[in-house]
Amino acid sequence: QVQLVESGGGLVQAGGSLNLSCAASGRTISGYTMAWFRQAPGKEREFVAAIQWNFVNTYYADSVKGRFTISRDNAKNTVYLQMNSLKPEDTAVYYCAANGPPYGSAAQYRYWGQGTQVTVSS
Repeated sequence: QVQLVESGGGLVQAGGSLNLSCAASGRTISGYTMAWFRQAPGKEREFVAAIQWNFVNTYYADSVKGRFTISRDNAKNTVYLQMNSLKPEDTAVYYCAANGPPYGSAAQYRYWGQGTQVTVSS
């Protein structure tokens, strides 16, 4: 079993930045693809970004490409999401997920965190 705990969310003005962290425990995540998803009120959970175990391959939703950066530190069992140039439409609960395919749907990921709220004011 893998437990995931997100942190770093909050309230920020449009154009600002936040850095989300996802700390894993229970077992190493070094062999897993890790991802971030988000869910806005009344909407389905959507893919944001993913990073494969080898650090080389990263994947992004078109809506965040060029603004968000996913990274990982396997020694710390932690994944990060650096979010820059935030927009009001980025407002959502952001979830960390483990053990799924890149660009996979939420249903394809096995482990989930509880989520952290990101609110971007205009």
